Amino acid sequence: MSTIAPAATTTSALSRAFRLAPALGRGLWLTIVLAVAGTASQVVVPILIQQMTDNEILGEGGVDIEGALTLGGIALLAIAAGVVAQRAALARLATSSATGLADLRVGTFRHLHQLSMLHVQSQRRGALVARVTSDPETIQDFMGWGGVGMLVGSAQVVLAFTVMAIYRWYLALLVLGGVVLYALLLLWFQRILRRAHDHVRERVADSLSALSEAIAGLPVVRAYGAERATTAKVEGALDAQFEAEFRTARLGAGLFSSADLFAGTLTAAVVAVGVITGVADGTSAGTLIAFLFLLNLLVEPVQILVETLDQAQTAGAGLRRILGVLDTAVDVADPPDGVDLPEGGLDVRMEQVNYRYPDGGDDVLQNVSVRIEVGRRVAVVGETGSGKTTFAKLVTRLFDPTEGEVVVGGIPVNRVRFASLRSRVAYVPQEGFLFDASVADNVRYGRLASNDEGVRAAFYDLGLDEWMDSLPEGLDTFVGERGGRLSAGERQLVALVRAWITNPDLLVLDEATSAVDPALEVQLRRAIERLTAGRTSITVAHRLSTAEAADEILVFDEG
Repeated sequence: MSTIAPAATTTSALSRAFRLAPALGRGLWLTIVLAVAGTASQVVVPILIQQMTDNEILGEGGVDIEGALTLGGIALLAIAAGVVAQRAALARLATSSATGLADLRVGTFRHLHQLSMLHVQSQRRGALVARVTSDPETIQDFMGWGGVGMLVGSAQVVLAFTVMAIYRWYLALLVLGGVVLYALLLLWFQRILRRAHDHVRERVADSLSALSEAIAGLPVVRAYGAERATTAKVEGALDAQFEAEFRTARLGAGLFSSADLFAGTLTAAVVAVGVITGVADGTSAGTLIAFLFLLNLLVEPVQILVETLDQAQTAGAGLRRILGVLDTAVDVADPPDGVDLPEGGLDVRMEQVNYRYPDGGDDVLQNVSVRIEVGRRVAVVGETGSGKTTFAKLVTRLFDPTEGEVVVGGIPVNRVRFASLRSRVAYVPQEGFLFDASVADNVRYGRLASNDEGVRAAFYDLGLDEWMDSLPEGLDTFVGERGGRLSAGERQLVALVRAWITNPDLLVLDEATSAVDPALEVQLRRAIERLTAGRTSITVAHRLSTAEAADEILVFDEG
């Protein structure tokens, strides 16, 4: 079975993200132009300061107040223009990132729904939830602030260094050497931080899984007095997350402190070399002051890079894990050139079907060949593990056979469009899953266009109107998360009505009466009889009483 694995590098992951979510790069060139324009205005200021110092303050004619004020006013206008341009770049980047990441989040969610049941069940629910919740949020946090900082900073470094080289090339080379050395140290440290942040995301997924499992399993925990053990498990997951986050934060703090050390050391070196060589080459005070301003403009982006590197690593870890989900192959895919099922009743045929779970082992089904005619009611019986449920899931194409062919309505089921298959073939699992909504809304999942009258009529058709009327608020009664406010049997009643309202031509029931209390069993059996009347049906039977009403019985034994 394939597992979700992170992409190789942050760079390749970001490149793929731009392809998967084009909104991320929409209008990016204009954003870059605005960022560069804002930076250029900042670089103009040191040049104006140099001119003001050498010509208007320390010039041969003495202090020229009017000239100094003029240059100062130009500098203020340049600063204001730079702020406006950079703000515009920030707003554009924030908008494009929010839109693009929303598309990426939705795309990830859709891909999860396309993966096979086996694959989803093999993953921790908390980890899957994190792929569409907390992981995109880390990217959003970075793109909203750190992304524009890195964009503006890159332009600022290039422009500041260019002006430095024009003023004094040897001082520019000194600065370049220091920046390159520090950049190499950052690249080395980046790999350490990337592994640390990947570890943090794994621990976050562990915590979400432990918490969701503990909350979902609360009745079992209390019934067996396992509160202490469950609490210890949750605490262990949270402690592991804290330790991973603390270690990563400590690494980030050390990296942040190194930026101040780098800035101070480089500034001191430039001042020392500038003063020593200034006498020989005639470096003016204004030139040295302008150079220090330019150095600050160059060092500042490097410091921003250090501040955002930690955030970028967190975002990169989240992005790689999202792409890991998207890289997971869809093993039961909607055929691109699929066809619709023919009108009328549907028959089922299996020819030499074998099925083996992807994780290995023996065949669950072996050389199964069977024909179920239109309108026949077939019961499937056998011991636990004999292959009954697998047979049902192959018919509904929740699985694809390892070998052989499953044919529904004369068409191989792997060639039928999902939209046609799901509208004509209804499947009721052993545990009817209900959403945290009203009874009516849960029934409407079978046919979203149904109104309350149609839902009410469905309960009457199946003889379940008395149970419906006994609910506190009738169809508007909320069932709670996973249907927790209803009993197991009541949840199955709602699931049956949901199947009925689709008006299927083929109905597959997987042990729909196995968890029903005696008080509801009679109602449930009557509902199933009405539901299966006149249509092809396959019922995985847990009880012999369920199989008695069948036209044929298939007995499974070791596949």
